[in-house]
Amino acid sequence: MATRTGRGSTARGRRTKQRAAWRGAVLVLLAVVLVVVAVVAVTNALSRNTPLITEECTVVNGSSTYRLQPEQAANAALISAIAVRRNLPPRAASIAIATALQESKLQNIEHGDMDSIGLFQQRPSQGWGTAEQILDPAYATNAFYNHLVAIPDYQSMPITEAAQRVQLSAYPEAYAQHEPVARSFASALTGQSPASLTCTLRPTSSNATPAGVIEAATAVFGQRQVSAEGATAVIDGTGTDGWAVAQWAVATASAHQVTAVEFDGQRWERAHGTWQPSAGASNRRVRITVAQS
Repeated sequence: MATRTGRGSTARGRRTKQRAAWRGAVLVLLAVVLVVVAVVAVTNALSRNTPLITEECTVVNGSSTYRLQPEQAANAALISAIAVRRNLPPRAASIAIATALQESKLQNIEHGDMDSIGLFQQRPSQGWGTAEQILDPAYATNAFYNHLVAIPDYQSMPITEAAQRVQLSAYPEAYAQHEPVARSFASALTGQSPASLTCTLRPTSSNATPAGVIEAATAVFGQRQVSAEGATAVIDGTGTDGWAVAQWAVATASAHQVTAVEFDGQRWERAHGTWQPSAGASNRRVRITVAQS
């Protein structure tokens, strides 16, 4: 009896080991299948340029890197370009960008506290203009600067204090937290920090025209010497003024379908997203190339 029981136990043990081996083999097979599926999915996604590519604009300032989304960077570029057009100091652009970061996250939103709207959350009921006017980023920015320049010695004030004098916010210290990113982007976008703003973007989604870029640049920087050469808009500028235009073009590249920007020995290309030396890049003209079929 004891002998028969031993043989049954041995058989059951063999079956248990076989089942365990099968389960192990199935698990290994499933793991291989999952890896293959994942690799195929990633490969297909990359080939389609799906949102695996994170779009962002960055400015490196010393050991720190500051990031904005393309929409935010484009609004920061508009704010800075208007400061350049008005011959305001870069400090004014820093104050304005910090304010817009706090008030709207640098987005032209149609809602807010009570009747506050737009980049700076200005209120029609408080005399800032009509809702339609305030939702025009250029109008809103000029309205902000009109109040800012009326403040004596605003340039020597801490950014948060100057912003509060304009905004009369219930949270007067809130603007200070945005000072590092605001100063870094303002320095780049007013041309004080050449070739410091870069954008990583997906490939262009449609075609564009140089005329569209020229019109957009003229709207914020004002009239200047311009021309079009094939798919390239050419805008006169030198020194910090030229770099303000060049880095505005990079910051707004997503909206304007820009593929390359050249100025002062440097070239930014959408394909690699960084400034690189270019011997042929003029120091008197900014060249902005757009996508065309």
